Formats: sequence, structure tokens, C-alpha cells
Amino acid sequence: MNYFLEIKIGLKDGIIDPEGASTKKALEMLGFKGISEVHSMKIFSISLDAENEDSAKKMADDMCRKLLANPVINSYDISIKSK
Repeated sequence: MNYFLEIKIGLKDGIIDPEGASTKKALEMLGFKGISEVHSMKIFSISLDAENEDSAKKMADDMCRKLLANPVINSYDISIKSK
């Protein structure tokens, strides 16, 4: 069966996010008020064939641990939808 994966990768709590901080500053300089925090993240959209949702999620988790995320500084969230 074909599954569509959406993998969001961000920084773990306590890790400094310079991209988020500079984006926040730029938004404030443009006149946007009331912004308390900005966090940057990557989103990967992956379509794959797997036997079932559990094996698709396991494949996605393996992808994150082996390539997409740095386990020292990143956390990730996997959403799976069947096509």
C-alpha cells in the first residue's frame, strides 16, 4: 500500500535556534508586533510503499535516525496518511 509521510524536524527544547531568532528580529523590524517566539523547522514529504502503517512508520523513524535528524539536537514528528 502507498503511504504519504510528513516528517517535521525541529530543534529540541533548550537548543538555541539562531534562524528563528533572526527571523523574529526581522519580523519585528518590519513592524509586526506581539511575536513572542519563532522556531524554524524542516518538513519532508515522502511517498512510499509499505505493507502496513506500522511498517511505514518504522521506515520513517529509521530515515530520521539514520539521515534526516541529528538525534543530539533534533526532535521529529511523523504523520502518516494512506493514499
